[in-house]
Amino acid sequence: MSLPSPVVPAPTPVADAPRPAPPPVQRARGLGLLLLMLLIALCLAWELWLAPTGSGTLALKVLPLVLCVLGLWRHRMYTYRWLSLLVWLYFIEGVVRATTERGLSMALAVAEVALCLALFVVSALYIRSRLASVGGSDRKAEQT
Repeated sequence: MSLPSPVVPAPTPVADAPRPAPPPVQRARGLGLLLLMLLIALCLAWELWLAPTGSGTLALKVLPLVLCVLGLWRHRMYTYRWLSLLVWLYFIEGVVRATTERGLSMALAVAEVALCLALFVVSALYIRSRLASVGGSDRKAEQT
């Protein structure tokens, strides 16, 4: 009587192994995360310490940005698309406050506008380069 042989899984083909992201996608991801963290830090510092406008409740405006961090970290295409639209709300706030406030608040608003523009450009480049690197197959995976 022989013992049953252990079940050994078949080797996976090389084509099924996850491919590393191309360098433009990796650079855009890193820069996007950096810009997002800078925008979060700027908004928190602005509303809590540098030029508070009240009781600090405006610092809650960073919550949608904080929700994006994990998605960017995990290369979620949906998050990059969502962030590229969300960032325009912060851009508008920065433009309004840059034209209506003076002193330090005006400088912080200009910095917010610059960060928003940079974050939008990086998000758009990430989306474009990632879709180009996979030949559009990501579109089908994102829809499911």
